[in-house]
Amino acid sequence: MLTTLQQQVRLLCEGAIASIPMLSARVDATRALGDRGERLAAKLLRGKGYLILGRNVRVPMGEADLVCEHPGGDAIVMVEVKTRTRGVSEASDAYAPEAAVDLAKRARLRTIAAHLARANGWVDRPVWLDVVAVEWPSGGARPTLRHIEQVPW
Repeated sequence: MLTTLQQQVRLLCEGAIASIPMLSARVDATRALGDRGERLAAKLLRGKGYLILGRNVRVPMGEADLVCEHPGGDAIVMVEVKTRTRGVSEASDAYAPEAAVDLAKRARLRTIAAHLARANGWVDRPVWLDVVAVEWPSGGARPTLRHIEQVPW
């Protein structure tokens, strides 16, 4: 639950971004790209037999892109989806999308996973982290997806 101060800061920040048209458009484009990547990742995982339990699951300590049940129901899988456009700039091509899931991000996801495990009675089931990297070439070519399983927390 956000405090009144946090709500005011969020509104100020959202208002500041919305008042700068180019920045607002860039934020919207980035969100749209991320949403497309998450939809593709969910489709990929469903095709592999995963059950999607939730998308953009928010808890007090952050958000999980996808929460899934592993095929066979033996484990819960937190899935971080990283989507990048390729061929736009050297900066966008410099690193693989999955490189953005650094130690701090993995620690935050571990905390989110522990919270969800307690809240949903999954404490006796293994919970692990997968990453789906989506690379979208500029010009509308088909994206490349990589599913990295059981990433160390």
